[in-house]
Amino acid sequence: MSLRNKVTLIGRTGKEVEIVKFENGKIAKVSLATTDHYTNALGEKVEETQWHNLVANGKLADIMEKYVEKGKEIAVEGKVVYRNFEDKEGVKRFVTDIRIDQLVMLGSK
Repeated sequence: MSLRNKVTLIGRTGKEVEIVKFENGKIAKVSLATTDHYTNALGEKVEETQWHNLVANGKLADIMEKYVEKGKEIAVEGKVVYRNFEDKEGVKRFVTDIRIDQLVMLGSK
């Protein structure tokens, strides 16, 4: 077991799963919201949401396509992957994905 690049997240999906098909397979992509609750120095309750880009391939992509829908609470484990590309205007864009290798479906929608 490698702990060098491991991420565990529990949250709710923010959209329907997007499937991208290739000649030799497909990938599933979806956004995941994780929310933290805390009290700040002024005693005010604060809710802070972070959005994560999830990517899966193989059988996990099949499972996500079939069972994961917008608003579904899931737990995932995977690793952080950085990538970059040039958009249509030639501007270099940077993206951080979580490439998941384990998925657990939790609560209902």
